[in-house]
Amino acid sequence: ATEDLKIRQKIEDMMAYAYQALNQYPKHEKHSLVAETKASMLRLLKLTITCNKKYYKKTTLQELDIELDILRSYVRLGFNLRYLPPKKYEIWARMNDEIGRMIGGWIKAQKDK
Repeated sequence: ATEDLKIRQKIEDMMAYAYQALNQYPKHEKHSLVAETKASMLRLLKLTITCNKKYYKKTTLQELDIELDILRSYVRLGFNLRYLPPKKYEIWARMNDEIGRMIGGWIKAQKDK
């Protein structure tokens, strides 16, 4: 269970960083890319909490894995559109990669049960 809480903490840390990075996006993106990116992060957090509470986690873990991939695409898009400076993109991407590795470990642990 400590692994689950670690993932949740990492996601919360990533979100705190991301919210500040998203403030740099242009105003006209507030209701589109910014909103979608925030919604994706919130879904990620919600799915993590759901996984912590569920006995049968397999499908929720798959959804979590998919949601992280969606978030990665949004972050990459923000970078490609030059809304995110390279350094911020690098930090955010690294945080997402770490979360991805943790989710992968969680999925593997479930399979081994």
